Amino acid sequence: MDSAKLQSLGRRAIEIERDALSALLPRIDARFARACELMLACTGRVVVTGMGKSGHVGNKIAATLASTGTPAFFVHPGEASHGDLGMITRQDVVLAMSYSGETAEIVTLLPLFKRMAAPLIAMTGKPRSTLAMAADVHLDVSVDKEACPLNLAPTASTTATLAMGDALAVALLEARGFTPEDFALSHPGGSLGRKLLLKVGDVMQSGDRLPKVSPETRLSAALLEMSRKGMGLTAIVDTEDRVLGVFTDGDLRRVLDQGIDVREVRVDAVMTRGGKTVRGSQLAAEAVALMEKHKITALLIEDEAGHLQGVVHMHDLLRAGVV
Repeated sequence: MDSAKLQSLGRRAIEIERDALSALLPRIDARFARACELMLACTGRVVVTGMGKSGHVGNKIAATLASTGTPAFFVHPGEASHGDLGMITRQDVVLAMSYSGETAEIVTLLPLFKRMAAPLIAMTGKPRSTLAMAADVHLDVSVDKEACPLNLAPTASTTATLAMGDALAVALLEARGFTPEDFALSHPGGSLGRKLLLKVGDVMQSGDRLPKVSPETRLSAALLEMSRKGMGLTAIVDTEDRVLGVFTDGDLRRVLDQGIDVREVRVDAVMTRGGKTVRGSQLAAEAVALMEKHKITALLIEDEAGHLQGVVHMHDLLRAGVV
């Protein structure tokens, strides 16, 4: 089989799955809204279950729900019949998925779900199936055909089921007013947690590492302060440490272009007044965005009254893993 044929087969699979996703749009209807309402009203957890490929998709849906503000976990239907059913309570909502709607391991559990009076949401490709008919809400994830050329291996159908699960998770996330900070609390590890949790105050330089001079300081002395502290800038502050301005490497280049004598001029005559500042309580990721927007490598940190608290350099953010 040549390269062109392989590419054609790959495109065909994606086109079939694309069409399957497009067919889901009109099914985001009142039944979808009712499923969301049941989950929002749930005082327990969303218990996701499915067998085979549906089970693999269910595991991912449960993980997505849990990480976006809807407590959820996956229960294998085979294990549920042998003791794991005890993990489900009357306060929970069950989200069961089976494309045929006739999966024996799930159908066996239906009377037990009903006895518990736990609301049941079903995702199937067969609206008249046993699971669909038993559910309080049925979400149709049927597809015209699988991407598999034999029309056997779950491909387009599992993609549609996963997309419907994502749609539920995103709708619930918005309805709960879930914030980036909430997301960070469930993702404290790795670069994602660092980006979402780390504050500017956690990485800023302060104390003796902080470059600052008074406004009457000669520019030559200000340059020595910049060189000692190695931040590429110095803050200019008044007697109460309120920020008046900043002098940077870029300002120095402009001064030299103008032929100004650095030994004679005062720093306040050539400084950038105000300058770009952030608060220590802001997210470090916000500082990165500000630096990238203005094409600068360092920011001054001040408190609400404008007093200098520190400085953060792009190198500090790189070391912290925020960039």
